[in-house]
Amino acid sequence: MAAIEGGRPMDVYTDGACLGNPGPGGWAWLVPGGESDSGGESRTTNQRMELLAVLRVLERFDEDLSVHSDSAYVVNCFNQKWWVGWERKGWRTASGSQVANLDLWRPVIDHFKARKGLVFVKVKGHSGDTYNEMADVLANSAAHRMAQAK
Repeated sequence: MAAIEGGRPMDVYTDGACLGNPGPGGWAWLVPGGESDSGGESRTTNQRMELLAVLRVLERFDEDLSVHSDSAYVVNCFNQKWWVGWERKGWRTASGSQVANLDLWRPVIDHFKARKGLVFVKVKGHSGDTYNEMADVLANSAAHRMAQAK
């Protein structure tokens, strides 16, 4: 696994969007000054799209990554180690219900466990962070494409 110059992880920004919840949704990721990708689903939730953006970027890059997200759902899972409790409890939450979006969480968590250089950074949404705003535009555009495809 390689890092960018100076041994720092590569920054990547992710976002998810949904027109209604559930509704048509979009996900996106971008590397500042580099690649980006986006896509969507016709009927989904915002949290699924936030998580799918992360999964798609982890599938794309083997490098050390610093994943910037405005989703507390995503960032807190790793920074507060929610996933450890979920695994210990048989993929159940503290309230005993099954973890939502388990089909996406499992592969994301597998990537996280297999990689040493993967960190998650919380970004305040809609606060003027250039790359977070760009990811938001890409995700919303993907959601609108899904809505028009109906």
